[in-house]
Amino acid sequence: MAYIKGGNINQITLFPEAIDDYITSDNPVRVIKAFVDSLDMKELGFKRSVSNYIGRPSYDPRDLLKLYLYGYINRIRSSRKLETEAGRNLELMWLLRKLKPDFKTIADFRKDNKKAIKNVFKQFNLLCKEWDLYGREVIAVDGSKFRASNSKRNNFSKKKIQRHLKYIDEKISTYLEELDNNDQDEADIHVPSAEEIRQRIEELEKRKAEYEAMQKEMKEKGTGEISTTDPDARMMAVNNNGVDVCYNVQTAVDQKNKLVVGYEVINNPSDQGQLSTMAKQAKKTLDVDKIKALADKGYYSTPDLKECEDEGIETYVAKQKHVGAAVNPEFYPDRFQYDPEQNIYICPAGQPLYPSRIRKVKDVQYQEYKNFRACRKCKFKEQCTRSQRGRTISRNQDQTFLDGVDKRTRENKELYVQRQMIVEHPFGTIKRIWGYSHFLTRGLKSVKTETALSFLAYNLRRAMNILGVEEMVKRLTPA
Repeated sequence: MAYIKGGNINQITLFPEAIDDYITSDNPVRVIKAFVDSLDMKELGFKRSVSNYIGRPSYDPRDLLKLYLYGYINRIRSSRKLETEAGRNLELMWLLRKLKPDFKTIADFRKDNKKAIKNVFKQFNLLCKEWDLYGREVIAVDGSKFRASNSKRNNFSKKKIQRHLKYIDEKISTYLEELDNNDQDEADIHVPSAEEIRQRIEELEKRKAEYEAMQKEMKEKGTGEISTTDPDARMMAVNNNGVDVCYNVQTAVDQKNKLVVGYEVINNPSDQGQLSTMAKQAKKTLDVDKIKALADKGYYSTPDLKECEDEGIETYVAKQKHVGAAVNPEFYPDRFQYDPEQNIYICPAGQPLYPSRIRKVKDVQYQEYKNFRACRKCKFKEQCTRSQRGRTISRNQDQTFLDGVDKRTRENKELYVQRQMIVEHPFGTIKRIWGYSHFLTRGLKSVKTETALSFLAYNLRRAMNILGVEEMVKRLTPA
């Protein structure tokens, strides 16, 4: 049986085929073209959005934006790879009309249009709202660590610098001793000369000066670490109890179609304090008066939850479990019953704990409750606390409000259980399927631009899957 045969590549055709014939009506590049062509580049803030009348002509920012969107949707982020693809990829030849910008031009476009690219992400979100792709009722908020363009070796903490300085001091002392005892015990063993030893000491002194300069910089900036390749990146805990130099990418995702409503990039490994920021951003984008926000226990913060409540954001957040110093689970803090009428706590052994001083921790006030006299005589003391004086229970001054949030979360488990399915969809697609688990650019501002491109590409792809390419092109093309 004969094989399927292709055409003769040396055959000259009388009427050459048009590139457009190779791009089917349901090809995603048609959406990219229609979307970018519909944008007002000057209003969005793109540089060179108005062509030059004198001098060498520049590339239209529309073409470079199309190139980046195509690249991010098709897992091509490097400017050098994009340059290569522009010269051999038939879809890009159609999209860019056979233009082939060099990698420096491509990279500079992303560098010079940070704010404008973020505005494009917001512009597409407005289209999604107009097309009713958002449910506008429930959002989920979460963060994920993306590796920075900075190795762990080039990240220094105070302890790491102290270890290096100690090692250098020891080596310098050793070399100085060798200078004093420059004897050769055995003829076949090379002993460094005095000049070699002085050279090594100079190298160590130079390294020592660099570490001391880092110490001074950390002290001036009030930070506990410094990264030499990407100064904004920080060491963070990642999966499987490992650590890496990362950025913390925050997202707010709409429940209906798992579209990203808002994002933020921070260099703080903790999620606390980000719930209200992300929820308010989503609420503004969706243009609603009230919204429900789902988040995990990492976002459980009193000021954050109160701010959300004031802004008309109904929160569903898992409560953090604090075990304290209790050895026996029967004496964990949640086993102590609060009596609001008498303003006391009843411990599992039946003894009352009375209100004491009020202390402030991170802008949150706590009322302490204790009864050391009863604790000294209690037979369960060793199971309850390691403190010699006795057990102390701290009650948040806004605990009544927090109890309301906890009750609401418990009574809506079916809604809360959707949190992970909603918010992990973009991260799963971008990090696992597309492989964007690390950043190519350096610096917080550049990283935010790269994140905007990633989430814009994700939202575009999701919209294509939901509406279809032909329907999107129809909606984007002016009548």
